[in-house]
Amino acid sequence: MKESKSPHRLILAIVSLFIGVNTSTAQTDQDAIMMGKNNFCVGLMYGHSSWKNYWEGTLKRDNANIGTVSTSMYSIMGNYGVSKRLNVLFGVPYIQTKANAGTLHGMKGIQDLSLWIKYMPVEAKMGKSVLSVYALGGGSVPLSKYTPDFLPMSIGLHSKTLSGRLMVDYQYGSVFITGTGTYTYRGNIKINRTAYYTTELILSNEVQMPNVATWSVRAGYRSNRLIAEAVVTDMHTLGGFDIRRNDMPFPSNKMNALVMGVNAKYDLPWVAGLSLTGGGNYVQSGRNVGQALSFNIGAFYIFDFAGDKNVDNPLGNQ
Repeated sequence: MKESKSPHRLILAIVSLFIGVNTSTAQTDQDAIMMGKNNFCVGLMYGHSSWKNYWEGTLKRDNANIGTVSTSMYSIMGNYGVSKRLNVLFGVPYIQTKANAGTLHGMKGIQDLSLWIKYMPVEAKMGKSVLSVYALGGGSVPLSKYTPDFLPMSIGLHSKTLSGRLMVDYQYGSVFITGTGTYTYRGNIKINRTAYYTTELILSNEVQMPNVATWSVRAGYRSNRLIAEAVVTDMHTLGGFDIRRNDMPFPSNKMNALVMGVNAKYDLPWVAGLSLTGGGNYVQSGRNVGQALSFNIGAFYIFDFAGDKNVDNPLGNQ
């Protein structure tokens, strides 16, 4: 199987907010890797996130009434190569939350279906260097009737989203750096009450959701079989309001987070097409989010519908 620049890997970038594991930044929509034509990579991933301290606005604190909040995620994810320059990706997570103190009950269920189209219009090779530009469009829709109005136990925000992303990748030999900027539109949601308070009393069951801007930089080592990288992600909610003192979080809160992480992926040489992934993330600073420590592991397999038997060395250009 031939791919552009490197073998496929699906590494979940976990941003641990009050909703626990956010899978909108969980897939190859985040990396500068393309699946080869008529190749389909699918796999399972497990993620776990936990936090005790959180930011109530800008005040960092804990809460003995909830103790440590943890979130587990079980996800199926896939990527199909329509061509070497055009990929279609999807992800479906099952989320489970719990707190180890107090009376709040955890929640569980299927969260949102995410779909992405990934296009590489530019791939310029200059000796040992390769400069690539990617344009992505995606969105998500809730797959179950979970409630978003029970944070931090809710499994998601139940908002339909649309995202646009621009990504630039530069690789010299086996060393790379990737910069990404994303804008996400979030649709309004409805909650099971007829009035609520933000900075004022709202006599409605509809909640106006603020949009989100995210940038990230990742850099590391990329070879035939191994990818190892460090990632910095900065997410800013464009609007919203702070959690009131000693109150529960609300879906339209401002949620900002600076997340530091590492990821790795390895193609097994003794099983052609099989790869293992893993990574970890830590919320370095934030606003109205939990200071979460997260990890994820996964296994993925490439089905080669193109009939190319070279899946055991998918790079081809290294």
